[in-house]
Amino acid sequence: MRIGIVCPYSLDRPGGVQLHVTDLAEALIARGHEVSVLAPAAPNTPVPDYVQASGRSFPVSYNGSTARLTFGLLTAARVRRWLQDGHFDVVHLHEPGTMSLSVIAMWARLGPTVATFHTSNDHSRLMRIGKPFVKPGMEELDARIAVSPSADKTIQQHLRLSATHIIPNGVDTSGYVDAKPKREWQGSKAVPTVGILGRMDETRKGLDDFLAMIPAVRREMPRTRFLVAGRFSDRVAAKAARAGAEIIGELAEDEKEVFMSSVDIYCAPNLGGESFGIVLVEAMAAGAAVVASDLTAFKDVATNVEGVETVAFHKVGDAEDLARQVLELLRDPEARADLAHLGQECAMEFDWDVVAPRVLETYQDAIRMDAEFHPHQSKEAAS
Repeated sequence: MRIGIVCPYSLDRPGGVQLHVTDLAEALIARGHEVSVLAPAAPNTPVPDYVQASGRSFPVSYNGSTARLTFGLLTAARVRRWLQDGHFDVVHLHEPGTMSLSVIAMWARLGPTVATFHTSNDHSRLMRIGKPFVKPGMEELDARIAVSPSADKTIQQHLRLSATHIIPNGVDTSGYVDAKPKREWQGSKAVPTVGILGRMDETRKGLDDFLAMIPAVRREMPRTRFLVAGRFSDRVAAKAARAGAEIIGELAEDEKEVFMSSVDIYCAPNLGGESFGIVLVEAMAAGAAVVASDLTAFKDVATNVEGVETVAFHKVGDAEDLARQVLELLRDPEARADLAHLGQECAMEFDWDVVAPRVLETYQDAIRMDAEFHPHQSKEAAS
């Protein structure tokens, strides 16, 4: 199958959607399919061979983060040319409600088209403003994927549409499962380690709550170490150091796997704006016991097929409750090991070996739908 995938966000500063797109492309290529990814990327940005860069992007604040988008007449021409030259069996758009490449490709569609919705946001002013411009195109899509029930709820609330498929983000769990702990980060019974990783300069990632719980934990277990890894400013690093955390800094993908396999407890005290919680899957796959805020998207991920929660949840935005959950796991190594084992089993449900076939089935559904409802257009695209 020849597959075109459109990513609206720039590959200059990779985030969750960009990583999902490139991981999906590689999972499909590994299964023998031809894949081309269209994404914004500034000149000289290193990108895989299967990526066609559409040019520079500009920053837009959205959903507690900063997205780098691109649009305009030149961009629209590039999208149309990519679609025409690609002769794709199916095109897969990501975040078609975002004013960037995906919405252009949605309106310029030439054949079977699928879209994935990643965002979870109960009150998106941007989505409401954009509704008149994007909803008609979304109604014409052959299949709509939401990465979680909460992402589906978002498009229902804002666009009065429903996903036709709920398919989670995929994760290559093998790197996390096989990662070997690093001695400098690894805890012990006497000196346990508690870690957090991510874009710590974004308030919604919950670093303030992580730092606020340190005194409560150290009052009972004074030798506990707290490790902060990821991307953050010097100001945020200084703040974390003053709170008694050890600063690790930004990590490469393989280092991230090692970090999560090393800590006794991984914390995800996120405050909102999460549609899936891929970081939970990564940490669970690495064998860490996970403590996370009780966001709906996180509960969607960290509940196994029997309905058992596979992480310890705390009330969102409640540093005292976060400290209580961490202390309970530090006091009871056996319960911590049991939780880690449950989490690792749950994480396997999100491996690409499980997720990629579901995406491919959706592509086949879309091709059948397109042939049924757009028979003339499908013949033209095939010619």
